[in-house]
Amino acid sequence: MARIAGVNIPTQKRVMIALTYIHGIGRESAAGICKAVGLDEARRVNDLSDAEVLAIREHIEANLMVEGDLRRDTQMNIKRLMDLGCYRGLRHRRGLPVRGQRTHTNARTRKGPAKAIAGKKK
Repeated sequence: MARIAGVNIPTQKRVMIALTYIHGIGRESAAGICKAVGLDEARRVNDLSDAEVLAIREHIEANLMVEGDLRRDTQMNIKRLMDLGCYRGLRHRRGLPVRGQRTHTNARTRKGPAKAIAGKKK
């Protein structure tokens, strides 16, 4: 079991796909990591040597912000918007969509389940 950035990545999957299990690494970043370290993207994680896993780990630590640091940075950015009192911060504070989506209908992911209104039947 390879452990990179505090995440146990799956051993049976290809290296490029397994790296995407780390928060903050997508397909493009994973491909860039494989290219920088000099790995074939088609290789499986269980075929990697300890030195190759170490090289991947060091490259990620040196060049990317992942997992806890990335989550903390994102939360701090949201908190900063809320403290400023700007429009985006107010939307975050109220639990409404932030990026201009409509809320008359839809927006159920942000607003939660629909609440019944008394006396609405006719």
